[in-house]
Amino acid sequence: MDSLITAAARALAGGDPLGALKRIALRDDAPALALRGIAMAQLGDFPRAKVLLRSAARTFGPQDAAARARCLVAEAEIALVSRDLGWPAKALDAARATLERHGDRVNAAHARNLAVRRLLLIGRLDEAERTLAGLDPSPFPPALRTAHELVVAGIAIRRLQTKTARAALARAERFARHAGIPALTAEVEAASRALHTPAARLIGRGEPRLLLLEEVEALFASRALVVDACRYAVRHARTVVSLARRPVLFALARALGEAWPADVPRSTLVARAFRAKLADESYRARLRVEVGRLRRVLRTLAGVNATKRGFALVPRGAREVVVVARPVEETHAAVLALLADGESWSSSALALALGASQRTVQRALDSLATAGKVQPFGRGRARRWVTPPLPGFTTTLLLPAPLPSG
Repeated sequence: MDSLITAAARALAGGDPLGALKRIALRDDAPALALRGIAMAQLGDFPRAKVLLRSAARTFGPQDAAARARCLVAEAEIALVSRDLGWPAKALDAARATLERHGDRVNAAHARNLAVRRLLLIGRLDEAERTLAGLDPSPFPPALRTAHELVVAGIAIRRLQTKTARAALARAERFARHAGIPALTAEVEAASRALHTPAARLIGRGEPRLLLLEEVEALFASRALVVDACRYAVRHARTVVSLARRPVLFALARALGEAWPADVPRSTLVARAFRAKLADESYRARLRVEVGRLRRVLRTLAGVNATKRGFALVPRGAREVVVVARPVEETHAAVLALLADGESWSSSALALALGASQRTVQRALDSLATAGKVQPFGRGRARRWVTPPLPGFTTTLLLPAPLPSG
């Protein structure tokens, strides 16, 4: 590598894309094209960055497989940051394998981190943990160690393991300071805010109140029977009964949980479960059927007893019953939760992350846009959605070319 390429690579490694472009902006050889692509990505111009990286990969040619693989990994990170979750994961795996064969352990590990971050975004936590388990981060440079610890913290937060998350974020903060990249330090700070921001709302034990993530974890480990309206489940200690695919049963469980220890009138249950204004005899018969189903699925955790005016929830081993709900409940809350990360999402990426059909997500986005809660930009396949105003900044940990030794 010549001196300008080396200097540009060092500038990108230090988070200075403008400094890199000053050195290579007018060059069109393969290394310069790759570095220009990474610089443009760090500046947020993802379409131009992808064009430059693909051009660099073609210019490198088949004789330089490792360099082409690095371009592919950088393109994969652009796809991740721009929430193009449909980008072919197999291509990233192939690039990682190529880098490992050529002894480039650092960039191969970076590719593995990207794969884990994608799995984390779409909620495949078990697979993300398995992929991360085979990775030893100790020899990595500070920027890559920061990315690794952020992934560890992200998984721990989703698992409600706040002690693990705090430790990982503390390590990430230390490595980010060592790396000296302001955007990286800001990303760690943004991730840390999740531990200090209300994660749920407790209904029960008197007046409703907001809970931090640590308090939610403690509640789930307590002796209480918890009706979890965030994940649509009923849980006690280590026993969890999911009702995510049974919305009527969950609506009944939540209504009974909110009223505990009192009972709930049949008319109220009909309104909550079936959205009917009048509890006629047909709805009452249907209610009896659904309550019977609820008794069967909750038989190890609680009973559902009939009373003169309705039904009551009776926990078997728990001292009390509480309901945990989202901090703010509204229609399409799950879509808003994903958009709250500040990135621009396509409807296909949202559908993949939510496990819903793209048409369902599109209807939700149209409804939210009408209410002024989200806004689109672009057209056709390039259309993306954001929450106005766009919070934070674009989180990029893009892959610079490896620096020469000496």
